[in-house]
Amino acid sequence: MNQPQEFVVVDIETTGLKPAEAEIIEIAAIKVQNGEIIDIFQTLIRPEYGIPAFITNFTGISENMVQESPPVVEVLIPFCEFIDHLPIVGHNIQFDLKFLNYNTKQYFGQVILNRSIDTLPLARKHIKGTKNHKLETLANYFNIDTTNNHRALKDCYMTLEIYQKLTK
Repeated sequence: MNQPQEFVVVDIETTGLKPAEAEIIEIAAIKVQNGEIIDIFQTLIRPEYGIPAFITNFTGISENMVQESPPVVEVLIPFCEFIDHLPIVGHNIQFDLKFLNYNTKQYFGQVILNRSIDTLPLARKHIKGTKNHKLETLANYFNIDTTNNHRALKDCYMTLEIYQKLTK
């Protein structure tokens, strides 16, 4: 597969698993050009319906942290401008795109049509002998620091390192 010279690594954190029932509470993206990070986008998002306790326990994102954050509708345009037309790299990226597209369609009548590159099937193809192919498992496999994982920007960094190792 032809690897792009410029791309964005994207990750989101949500209040649940289904876009129609849950909300995005954090978006992060890392813009990469010729293997170097050239820009970063990251913001917490104030959900309309609050953050369940189990999500706070999982992500570390609390109601207090998002109190002054913008709602998702205010974040989507600058996020879409940031990713532009670039290929999107993510771990299980269809999950993230499902949420992003649900919201962009709801608020703006459009979806994100960028090429996407998913590190999950790449890892399944190239890495054998791990108990699963979750982001944290792969990070441990490659000796990548997992401190503060399940936060969007940290997960972007971990995904970028995994992607770079899988495509060498």
